[in-house]
Amino acid sequence: MLRLLRVATAAAITLFAAGSGAIEPIRVGVSGPFTGGSNPMGIAMRDGIRLAAREINEAGGILGRPILLIERDDEARPERGAQVIQELINQEKVIAGLGIVNTGVALASQRFYQQAHIPMITSVATGTVITRQFLPPQYPDNYIFRVSAPDSIQAAMIVEEAVVRRRLRKLAILHDSTNYGQLGREDLERALERHSLKPVAIERFNIRDVDMTPQLTRARAAGAEAILTYGLGPELAHLANGMVRIGWKVPLMGSWALAMSNFIDNAGPNAEGTRMPQTFIQDGNTPRRKAFIDKYRQTFGVERIPVAPAAAQGYDSMLLLATAIRQARSTDGPRLKDALESLSEKVEGIVMVYDRPFSKTDHEAIDTPRIPVIGEVRNSQVVFAYDEDRKRDAQSK
Repeated sequence: MLRLLRVATAAAITLFAAGSGAIEPIRVGVSGPFTGGSNPMGIAMRDGIRLAAREINEAGGILGRPILLIERDDEARPERGAQVIQELINQEKVIAGLGIVNTGVALASQRFYQQAHIPMITSVATGTVITRQFLPPQYPDNYIFRVSAPDSIQAAMIVEEAVVRRRLRKLAILHDSTNYGQLGREDLERALERHSLKPVAIERFNIRDVDMTPQLTRARAAGAEAILTYGLGPELAHLANGMVRIGWKVPLMGSWALAMSNFIDNAGPNAEGTRMPQTFIQDGNTPRRKAFIDKYRQTFGVERIPVAPAAAQGYDSMLLLATAIRQARSTDGPRLKDALESLSEKVEGIVMVYDRPFSKTDHEAIDTPRIPVIGEVRNSQVVFAYDEDRKRDAQSK
């Protein structure tokens, strides 16, 4: 099915060329982890971008030119991410970048887009500092934008779920040792401080760790009533399975990575009931979203989107870039940046309707906790934890 999509994209570009001579496509870089433990996010994001690009090409392209996606696997490694983005800029001559899943990769690599004055719309990575790396006065212009929910918002939602809704006070934080995990832990600590609380335990684990027994045993001994997490799917599954192994049943809540398919599948029944913030849940609660879900399923031959928010955010990032190109009537980097900061046209995305999502001083499309909702794993699917959230989410579209 992926091959068919590539063929369709190539065919669309061929039709452009046949209709009006050799038309130069608009080259857009897409990078993310398409292999390894983070690949459910990367693949979902990439495929969401592909769907949007195909729709744009089928509708005639942008400024009479087709979109050509130049994709690179960064393997979730910062050094590899920096390498592929330099290749996209210097060899492939992309006019903009989309993607990036891992916070550490973003911090190591997005600087090359910044230096080249090429806009980058971060589709997935959530580290709070990502859009703040190149702020004035040190940098007169910031070329890094984002459509995912920053960890500052997610951490506040996680703590509200634990402290306000569940009235828990003794909370342990378990996080991985990556930039993502450590920065997320800091956001959780700050969110707890706003409730005059400190974690009873803070425990760290490494990527590819499989035995979380020591960390869990210490958290239980500290009297933790729930675990708050910042990590990725494979390790989070070992965490959930480890809790069952030591006979300890307390709520497990954390960042949106608890929705990754390799957490849900590897944890199996032990994933049930876990909760996390989500910008998009695979629920056709509006006609627009139902159409997106159906198209994703049909195109890629899956029933469950590997990480639904990543797919939706990838799709939306492509739409926002296309709108900026049309408004700027150019693929020049500074003009695209200016257009993104002043979009005059509303963009009907999957996560939300984007109405002037960015400004000169704010490059976060999601800067309010009203957009994400709390999801919950039930029967190996992520669903709305609260029916009122489902109703509010549908009404916001």
